[in-house]
Amino acid sequence: MISKALAESVLLCAMSGGADFAELYGEITKNNSVSMVDGKVDRVGDNLVSGVGIRAFLGTRTVFASTSDTSREGLLKCAAAVAAAMGEIKKDVNVVLRERFLPNIHPALIVPSSVDAKTRADILRTACFAAKEYDNAISQVSGTLAGVDHSILVANTEGLYVTDRHIRTRIAVSSVASAAGVNQSGSDSPGAGMGLELFDKIDPREVGREASRQAMVNLRADYCPAGKMTVAIENGFGGVIFHEACGHSLEATSVAIGASQMAGKLGQMIANPKVTAIDDGTIPGAWGSVNIDDEGTPTQRNVLIENGVLKNYMIDRLGSRRMGMPMTGSGRRQGYTYEATSRMTNTFIANGPDKNEDIIASIENGLYCRKMGGGSVNPLTGAFNFAVTEGYLVKNGKICEPVRGASLIGTGSDIIRDIDMVGQNLARAQGMCGSASGSVPTDVGQPLIRVSTITVGGR
Repeated sequence: MISKALAESVLLCAMSGGADFAELYGEITKNNSVSMVDGKVDRVGDNLVSGVGIRAFLGTRTVFASTSDTSREGLLKCAAAVAAAMGEIKKDVNVVLRERFLPNIHPALIVPSSVDAKTRADILRTACFAAKEYDNAISQVSGTLAGVDHSILVANTEGLYVTDRHIRTRIAVSSVASAAGVNQSGSDSPGAGMGLELFDKIDPREVGREASRQAMVNLRADYCPAGKMTVAIENGFGGVIFHEACGHSLEATSVAIGASQMAGKLGQMIANPKVTAIDDGTIPGAWGSVNIDDEGTPTQRNVLIENGVLKNYMIDRLGSRRMGMPMTGSGRRQGYTYEATSRMTNTFIANGPDKNEDIIASIENGLYCRKMGGGSVNPLTGAFNFAVTEGYLVKNGKICEPVRGASLIGTGSDIIRDIDMVGQNLARAQGMCGSASGSVPTDVGQPLIRVSTITVGGR
């Protein structure tokens, strides 16, 4: 990608403005996708992203610039701009890079870009056909099969010179069910840090059927009543609640500047003792796993909350400088045009002590959230609002009729304390997380949990 000798010259140039540290991040990413609407190929996409980002530090001050010109002249010009912005002159700087090799925890067997578009379209067509055939009320089906081949180089003035390559594959199907002028949707979108061998583990037909099953449930559902109630949230993508309501508040990007509800609470009991939450970028083949983060630091299993006690934050290089704490392999970015910031990888609530059947049986009148959707959160206050994409009323300890239009409203600090039962069926689901450093792949997850009381929006 970029030779050690050239990287050394670029880093020396970036340091010439008085920085105490400089970093070079190079990227080559191949994206490919096939999209389909109602059984017909709608789009075949292939693109290449290539460039370099250069960042310099002076204490906690940073200067960043990026370029798509990866020639020697282009890189030195970019580095000179960084040095000029730093605004001082420093002499006697030396940079010697040493190449580092790391084990690959997620090898890909079938790189998506090496497979012709017809073969990829046939996989997607199988999923979409199964979705369409699920029920006569399914009026529209769309889907996408996407692959990412992401290679990076990180070099810095501490002598680091390391490369990594990460393959990801994901299939997404969306179904619309229609009757009497009413339209309701459902979707499913599994993915993993692997190639097309993903479909040795996942049946595309089941993806399509799941999307249509959700659409049909919502089509026959009545609107959810509103008010405070006890809520059970199912595993998998139910973990988006912790990810958004609490996870972002544990990132150094907000913690280090005091813009987080969790700042200054290390060692404190912030959650129910049944709650243990983990961010783990080392899970082989997981959607959010990487061998190294985008600052070249190996990822790790980072216990954030243990038995209700706040144990750690997710810390990137700048956060480490601001907080005086070690980096946790959490520096991530969408690509070379972004500075890395602290981000989640695979974040989940661990299995707890409660039996799943006991959780449902304990609810006299409440809501069972089988599938969660997107939402919004303010990391400073922890205030959140999330859509429930598949929900059911619970009466006298039994799951009853489906409801639609429900949302969960609250704050992260409250919900983490109000989780009073944690089940034993941990599962993770895939998503794309947007923040200051762009959109990155993350897993969310949890077992079935019970929230003793939360505000449910509805009618």
